[in-house]
This record gives sequence, C-alpha cells and structure tokens, in this order.
Amino acid sequence: MIDRQYIGHRMAPFTVPVEAGRLRLFAKATGQHDPVYTDEAAAHDAGHPGLPVPPTFLFCLEMDAPNPAAIRELLGLDYRRLLHGEQRFTYHAMTYAGDRLTFEQCIEDIYDKKGGALEFVVRRTRVSNQHGTHVADLRTVTVMRHG
Repeated sequence: MIDRQYIGHRMAPFTVPVEAGRLRLFAKATGQHDPVYTDEAAAHDAGHPGLPVPPTFLFCLEMDAPNPAAIRELLGLDYRRLLHGEQRFTYHAMTYAGDRLTFEQCIEDIYDKKGGALEFVVRRTRVSNQHGTHVADLRTVTVMRHG
C-alpha cells in the first residue's frame, strides 16, 4: 500500500521556459490549424504578445521537471502497474511563448478502491508565470494496480 504520510507532500518547485518552437510542434502534433498558434505575426494581429500556450500544453511542460519520476520514486510506485487515471486543469490566465513558468507539485490525496486492488494518487500542480501570476492549476490522477 502507498504510504498515506505523503498526502500534502510538496515537491521542489521548478521553472520551465516556454519556447515558440515547441509550441509550433505541439500545434502541428495536435492538428491545430489556427495560425495564432504557429505564426507570431498572426498572434500579434489577434492581440497576443506572442504565441499563446494551449492549456493542455502545460501538462507537457510539467514533464520537464528535473526528475519527472520523482513522485513515482518517492511513493515507490511500480511503473509497470501504473495507469493514467485523469487529467484536468483550471486556467486562470493566458501564457505565451517567452514566459517562464514555475510548477509547484503537491500530493493532494492517496486513496484506494476495490479493497486495495487499485490505489489512486492525486497530484495538484500550481503554475505561475515569471511575474508571480497564478496562471493555472493542473490535476493528475495516477492509478496503481495490484494483484
């Protein structure tokens, strides 16, 4: 069983630069055809200071943590038994290419279902920009299968 003592545990914050080239690749990979997401002139014409960051891209940036497996390692989770349970976000403010985003991860909850056959780890991540503006909250649920 995953040790419940880690509920409330905070990981060290980390900062990631938002690069325009990665945003363009993400737009291409997700089939985004709106030039606002790939062409800086189109973004400026639409009133943006740079290429806007799609909210789902924040999950990609979160994987740029110095050790993306840190929570898994902390909790002793077996990667071969993990399932992706859920992702959601609350978006508070726009972010753009050139921003530097800080991610603060916290283990919000650990619980089980089916008599312990499934354990759930809920991670909440607060995202702020270089000005200290709270831009988003990310929520991820990971499921550990037993047996």
